[in-house]
Formats: sequence, structure tokens, C-alpha cells
Amino acid sequence: MPIRSHAEIYEKVPTSIFPDSATAARTLAQEVKQLIEAKNQAGKPAVLGMATGSTPVPFYRELIRLHKEEGLSFKKVITFNLDEYYGLSGDHPESYARFMAEQLFDHIDIPKANINLPSGTVPGDQVFVHCRQYEEKIQSVGGIDLQILGIGRTGHIGFNEPGSSRDSLTRRITLDRVTRQDAASDFRGEQNVPHFAITMGVGTILRAKKLVLMAWGDNKATMVAKAIEGPMTEAVSASFLQDHPDARFFIDNGASRELTRIKLPWLVGPASWTPRETRRAMVWQAFKTKRPILKLIDEDYNEHGLSDLLSEQGPAYQLNIRIFNQLQHTITGWPGGKPDEDDTYRPERARPYPKRCLVFSAEPQDAVVGMGGTIDRLIEQGHDVRLISLTSGSLRVPDSEADKFAGTLLELASNAVHPEVWSPQVEYAREALALLEEKGEFGEDPPLLRQLKALILRGELRDAAHTLGVSAEHVVFADLPFYEEGRYRRFKSTQADIDAMTRLLQDHKPHQIYITGDSADPSSVAGICFRLLVAALQACAGEEFAGSCSVWLYRGKERPLEPHEIDMAIPMSPLQLERKANAISRYGALSSLEKEAPETSRENARLYDSLGLAEYEAIESFQRWRRA
Repeated sequence: MPIRSHAEIYEKVPTSIFPDSATAARTLAQEVKQLIEAKNQAGKPAVLGMATGSTPVPFYRELIRLHKEEGLSFKKVITFNLDEYYGLSGDHPESYARFMAEQLFDHIDIPKANINLPSGTVPGDQVFVHCRQYEEKIQSVGGIDLQILGIGRTGHIGFNEPGSSRDSLTRRITLDRVTRQDAASDFRGEQNVPHFAITMGVGTILRAKKLVLMAWGDNKATMVAKAIEGPMTEAVSASFLQDHPDARFFIDNGASRELTRIKLPWLVGPASWTPRETRRAMVWQAFKTKRPILKLIDEDYNEHGLSDLLSEQGPAYQLNIRIFNQLQHTITGWPGGKPDEDDTYRPERARPYPKRCLVFSAEPQDAVVGMGGTIDRLIEQGHDVRLISLTSGSLRVPDSEADKFAGTLLELASNAVHPEVWSPQVEYAREALALLEEKGEFGEDPPLLRQLKALILRGELRDAAHTLGVSAEHVVFADLPFYEEGRYRRFKSTQADIDAMTRLLQDHKPHQIYITGDSADPSSVAGICFRLLVAALQACAGEEFAGSCSVWLYRGKERPLEPHEIDMAIPMSPLQLERKANAISRYGALSSLEKEAPETSRENARLYDSLGLAEYEAIESFQRWRRA
């Protein structure tokens, strides 16, 4: 096992932190290339264990590049996939067999006979035999040389949900509720997600000669830390990687944020007491001691490993006041800046006033869920707010909504005074209903149905925007190509998307931008949209508006900002929180996390209150984007 630095003493598995998923994917792909070439020279096949989901997508794309541009051959490679949804045929659009074909196998020269996946359609009375045969086939080729893994929100590897034992083998398993929620968008609703899967067991996985687990984004950080630093437990099957002689984690900055060396660096060695790090330590200490910032004393610092901070920036009383004031200055009722006032200690500059504010929503619900109260406040204070839905969101709309819309249209036409006038609408509704019937529960939506579902969400967004005071002419639908041409977990942006985003900026010339996705999985809709904005801002670097425009990051589906990360906190009155909740209720298809957004805003306020700051009903939080 590699020797670890003092900073990594809490980590029980070697962990490499990369600046982004692309860099990690290139590094791992080079390892795979070397493995394949070494095995070829030895006259043996390289046996790879493959994972699915959005996490390995950058890795698979790099393997394809190595094949097409550097001649890496997969003719002597044998693969075994971790898992498959039970009940789905291999040609189902959400089956892992289809995923692997589209993301990797169809683009390289691997023989079909060398590809192995569990079957999702094996009869129930033959599942045990099928799983045993899968195990035997792995053993017959000498075992897996390198197993690629991701990690789920329950801490699972493969589909080894909480409760899976260290020695478990390939088997059928019932999927956890959280796992099914995470897959809901892929299946257009949680109710459509299969309840069962066939998965390699933990014991099967641990028999691989080498293991590499990849994780991207803030949402994976908590489980990554539990798997690397926590006890080995059946509650987090990824923690059993601690028991493997050659297991490693490849993670990005977002997924590393809960590791002790990143979150609490003063506990593992000398810390660099930057303003941000100092605030992080003070907030952590306050929560740890359950004291407000202004009541921290010397003993608290000493008992929590912060004596260096105290000696460098103390005494405690003055340090407490300084950090308290910094936190207090993040609170403002003027997200667009308070006109004609001294803005020295305000998060946003006073001028120009009014500001032209672009609120980007990766999918139509994101901005309303993440910052509905702030949108309401900006409108109330006279700013020019333009709500821009970057994608149609059509993939998230369940068939039931399209069926309801088409059925209502048909009934309306049949009861019209002059039914002949409605003949085009009748034809459209009948075609939509026929297409829904033809494609079945899990079939892919043809263009007409995607268009219909997009129109449904457009109506919901306009309705939600109206609730918050945004006029219909200031609701913009960008329909970025990557979304219209792709599917969840399989999106790929191009120059056409950057050009479209650049035109948006040039057309609107904003003074303020709000966007989410900076901490999201880079393959997610929000993650792609954020990177497109960064590229568009770079393309506009020479234009006057781009240099002075402030960019604020809000949280959508990602974990909320912690108090030390917040640069602007917008308090909400009970009435504003109610308006936000009303706006959110305009959407027909929301995840449980999105429905809980008002409660998340309340929790933000409770955290600020516990630090000794003013007590509010709710708070929406933002972080300033600091350009490289």
C-alpha cells in the first residue's frame, strides 16, 4: 500500500484528488491502456469490470479517444458489468446493456463475445443459477484485473444497498428508495423505476485484483468520506474497499470536500489561515461547541485544535467579533445592491440601478426551487429580471402528464360549439395519444411527444414566474442543443451550445447573473450548463458588460451552501416563503428534494440563528463566482 502523507492519516484507502473529472478520467484511462498492452505482450486477455451511470462517462469517452486516435485495441479485452436492472431487456433505453453499448462498446473493437452483463430478463426461478454462472465465468477467465466503481447516495457499490454483507455474491436485490429517487429522471418518474436489480456482490467485487472508485461533485462528498474514513459497515458497502490490498479512490474537488484533510485541515497539520479558512474553522467550532460565534472562548480554541489560529489572529474576543461581522455582512435584503447607499460592506455593488439580471435555470424548475424568494425580491426592488430556462426539461415529464394534456385537449375540442374549427387540435391530440400507446411505458419519446412535454413545462414555468412577478416576455426558453439531442447520463455539449449561450449573453448584456451547477456532477444538466456559461463568458471577455458583470451561484439539486461558504444571504419573510412555495407547486413533476426547498431555506435561517445572527423565517444563500 502506498505511503500516505500526514494529511491523509484519517483515510483508510489511498485517495487521489483531481481538479476535475476529465483529468481523473485521462489518468485512469492511461492505466487501463498500460494494463491492456502489458496483458497483450504476455499473451493474456485484460479483464475489466465496468460500471454504469454518469460517473464513468468521461472515462469511457477517453477510452474511445485512445482507441480512435492512438490505436488502442480492445480485441483481447474481456469485460464484466457490475449490474443490470431486473425486468429490463437489453434494448430498453434505460438498460445498462444499452448504456454500455452507446457509451463504449459500439465505439471500440471489442468482440461481442467478450462482453458480459447480468441479464435483466432471466426468469425468476432461474435467477440463482444465472448469478452462480456469472460468478463462475469471472473465475474461468482468471478473475477481474481492474474493477471500475462508482458510489451511490446510499454509499453503495454496484447495487449493494445498505445491509449488503462483506461476503455477498452476485444476486438479485431490492433497490433502496433513495437509489430509485436518484434514477427517477431517467425513467420519467420514480414510479417507473424498477424495484429490483441483479448485481455483483461485495465479495465478488473485492476479489478483483485492483479496484478504482470514481466520484464527482459535492453530492457524493458525504458518502465518499464515510467510505474512506469511517468504519467498515454493511450500511455503506463502499467502506469494504478498506479491506482490499489495492483499492483506490479517484475523486474531484467537489467529492473531496468532506474528507478531514479538506474540511478540517487544522486537525491533520499546519493550516493556512486564509480569510475563507478562518471563517470555516470558526463556524465549525461554533457548531461543535453549540455556542454562538461571539461566545467562543480561549478554551474552545485550544480544545478543538485551533490554538494556532488563536495565537496568530487572537485574542478570542477580537477574532470572534471580526468573523461575526463578516457573517453579518453577508446578510442583505438587497440582492441587486441598495441604490445610492455605501456598498463597502454589502455583497453586491449599488450601481448600476436598476440592474439587468439574468437568472439561468438549467431545467425549468431549478431557479424557482433554488432562489424563488430572491427572484421575488429583485422584482419588488425594480430590477429587470429575465428568467432563462436553458433546456426544455422535456425528459423529466412523465407520460401521464402528456396523456392528461392530450386527453383534455381532445375533450375540449369535442365539446366546442364549432368542433370543425378544432380539427388540427383534434388531430394533434389523437396523434399524441397514439404515440404514447405505441411506445409503451419505457419507450423513447418521438419528437412530437418531446415537443408536447416541453410545452407543458413552458406553461408551468410561466405560471411559476408569474407567481414571483416575472412578466411572460421576460421568460426565455433557450432549448440548448445538447439536451434536445441527448438523454440523462448521456449528454454531450458541443460548440453549438457554447455559441447559443454566448448569444444569450450578448443579446441581454447582464449586470448580474445567477446560475447553479458549479458543484454538480459534470455530466448532469446543471453541471453542463454551468461549464457552458464559463465558456461563453470567456468568449465575451472583450465586451464591456462581461468584465463588470457579477456572477452569483445558487444551489438547485446539490447540497446547500454551508455558512462559511455563503457570500450573500437573502432573508425571506413568511409571505415571501409562501410565494416561493406557491411557485414551486406549479410544477407537476418534482423530486422529493425539490419539494423540500422551502424547508431547506428555513434550515439556512436556523443555522445563521445558531451562530448568533439575526433570526429570520428563511434564507436563500449564494456564493460569488470567483473567475480564474
